[in-house]
Amino acid sequence: EVQLVESGGGLVQAGGSLRLSCTFSGFTFNDYAIAWFRQAPGKEREGVSCFLNTDGSTYYADSVKGRFTINRDGAKNTVYLQMDDLKPEDTAVYYCAGDPSARIGILETWPYDYWGQGTQVTVSS
Repeated sequence: EVQLVESGGGLVQAGGSLRLSCTFSGFTFNDYAIAWFRQAPGKEREGVSCFLNTDGSTYYADSVKGRFTINRDGAKNTVYLQMDDLKPEDTAVYYCAGDPSARIGILETWPYDYWGQGTQVTVSS
């Protein structure tokens, strides 16, 4: 059974940094993807970043390029989302999601069968 657990959210001032962690287990093959999504109140869930384990590729939404970095620690089965230069519009609940049979990285919700419980990120102005 695939499981994902997020941690690392919190309250930070604009311009600050946070690092989110997604610890995962249960993937049978190496062709999987771990992605980060976020959902602000009254808005749809949007893709933020994706790590494709198949070839190590990374993907970012335009709104976070140059500010967020996704990477994986294989020894710890953890994917991190380093968020720098945070803005108030980054405030949302952040979710990690897993696709156990990914060949490309996708920042839409439909391929992801497994989701974590979410962690709140609040950026004050």
